[in-house]
Amino acid sequence: MFIKKCVLFCFFVIAVQLSLSAQTHIAVPLGHPVYHVLEQAQMRGLLRFLPTARPYTRAQVLSFITEILNADDERRFGGLTIEERRILQQFRQDLNPQRGGLDLVRGTLSTSQEPGGTYFSTEFGFGINLGFSASFFPIAGGFRGAAFDSNDPDNPDLFAGANHPASGDFFTGIDSGIYFSFMGDLGRNLSYGFTLGGSFIRTPRAVLGRMNTFSPGLHEDVWTNDRYPNDPARRNRRILVHSEPLTHFPFSYRKNWDGSVWFMGGLDAGGFEPWPDVLSVGYFMMPEMAGTALDGHIFLRVARLDREWASMANNSSLILNQSAQQFLAAEVTFAPLPWISFSALTGILEYDPMMLETGGGSGLKEAAEVFQNAFSINVLEFNVRNHFRVNFGTATIWPKRFHLGYMFPLADTFLTQNNTGDFDNSALFINLLGQYPGLGKLWFSFFADEISLGDINRDFFNMSRMMIAYQFGMTVHVPWFRRLLPFNSLTISYTRVEPYNYTHTREIIPGYGDLLMETNWVNFGRALGHYIPPNADQLLVRFTAMPTPASTINFQYQLIRHGANYGDRAVGGSSHWSELDPWGRQSKPNLRKFFLRDGAYQWTHMFRFGGSYSFTSVNLPISAFAEFGWVYSFFTDIDSDIRPNSGSPSSFRRINTPEYPRALRFIAVLGVRIFPKW
Repeated sequence: MFIKKCVLFCFFVIAVQLSLSAQTHIAVPLGHPVYHVLEQAQMRGLLRFLPTARPYTRAQVLSFITEILNADDERRFGGLTIEERRILQQFRQDLNPQRGGLDLVRGTLSTSQEPGGTYFSTEFGFGINLGFSASFFPIAGGFRGAAFDSNDPDNPDLFAGANHPASGDFFTGIDSGIYFSFMGDLGRNLSYGFTLGGSFIRTPRAVLGRMNTFSPGLHEDVWTNDRYPNDPARRNRRILVHSEPLTHFPFSYRKNWDGSVWFMGGLDAGGFEPWPDVLSVGYFMMPEMAGTALDGHIFLRVARLDREWASMANNSSLILNQSAQQFLAAEVTFAPLPWISFSALTGILEYDPMMLETGGGSGLKEAAEVFQNAFSINVLEFNVRNHFRVNFGTATIWPKRFHLGYMFPLADTFLTQNNTGDFDNSALFINLLGQYPGLGKLWFSFFADEISLGDINRDFFNMSRMMIAYQFGMTVHVPWFRRLLPFNSLTISYTRVEPYNYTHTREIIPGYGDLLMETNWVNFGRALGHYIPPNADQLLVRFTAMPTPASTINFQYQLIRHGANYGDRAVGGSSHWSELDPWGRQSKPNLRKFFLRDGAYQWTHMFRFGGSYSFTSVNLPISAFAEFGWVYSFFTDIDSDIRPNSGSPSSFRRINTPEYPRALRFIAVLGVRIFPKW
């Protein structure tokens, strides 16, 4: 046992990160600033509309950059300035590095050869990522609650175990590690990759309280339903609710580890921990294989990486957002003509480690056995010159089984579910965009998880069964700032996610015995769709620019309003784990929702300022980023008891209670990459 601990300690403390990544067709990570430039170029008429299945490959991005540089400089508001050309040329240099020898700036050793006319290339490299974060609470409630079993029916206290931050609290976080990489091409049309890494991690959170997956007062008849007589969790399932990480801005943190973590004091094979509340070590793995066919009209990829599909602006997708955690998937994009493309994906989702402590059991298998999901999506896109675009499609969360209907790209997932049994969580979506090249664009996005058009009446939008999300927004380019702030853009958008959207009632699935399987719209415990949770809305104002080829700056304001998902004033449908009554929905027209007027809601104001700078342009192997800001939040509540079945709204008022306090915190996030690859 001592030797086993030593081996694990060496592996994770050194945080070794091996990476076999493709060179020509490997994905350019979604966080790269080149995506902002590509979005700008499309809006300014310098680049055709691109498929919204991202990320793009290195070869694709280099081709796009060439197209932009060759575009007409005299287009109204669209021509490139000298500084913008320098930025594009720097990107081309960064993304098309030398193919042989040692590169001390990127930390790589590469070679290429062409024996017998067949091209091969390899690249070995390494790097270090250092991340630090901190927050200070000058104002906070500091509520503390006694700990009870979260599923103990004899202890109904929904604030049991709470430990809210108090005024004067200061928190720190760390996310740092080392990696090695190896990448290559197998001919001109196929590339491969693999990344294995480790990190030191500490990300503090607070326990807010407990939640009922079934809303009290709404589902008494379901709790006594005899369909599941041996499942007490069906009648009274309470889940531990945590805050967003305290040292990061709400809804912005993404886990930088796979599976579980190991506390520094418990490095053994059975020491799985769901969250790094204390200093921990973890690993991550990023394999990739990608290639093209038919002169690039067909693109194929099998990979575990960040994705964003069917979005009208960066980080705006309602269906598969780049804020989601990575998962392994096979995908294909077919673009026969500039005005049409089709993309399809099927992947395997990962269970939420937090289920280890929310009734899922004490071991890895027990926690994962009810979350064995796959995800399939199809997107069809049409473009009208450079003025209009529309994409639409279907997607499904389905417990893993041999289901060709979901895996075959040309079979619609929504209709397939109706043909083979309604066991899965299917959704429809559509996105519309119009733009005036060189000035700006407007868009509208719609996502329907479940909807009943037969119930249309004057209260249509107040029905709990209308499980939808929608977004409308605009992005403009400010031409008068072009010389001072190249590639600048101002985005204003509004997003609304209705209660119970992205959720699904637990179901018995053929092949899984009498287990009640989860099919909500999450992966690794984080939303697959938009990053704000159900029963929430967001007003977003964001300004982004690139002052120099090596730097980016951004300012962002967000107002997010979200129904409380814990405590005795919680609002049903405010969590991804909420469950809407699956029986008799058509016969219960009084199941209503009234945003802000049916319980406690948190109002969160966020101001964020950030930027990045890469020293690789002056031959130093360092890039850095920083973000600072503050978050102010408070709650409102209604003036009467929560009665979801009453069908009548109540007025709301601002409150400040121990369980639902106001809070102010200042946040700083800093990071350094040594030997950055992008």
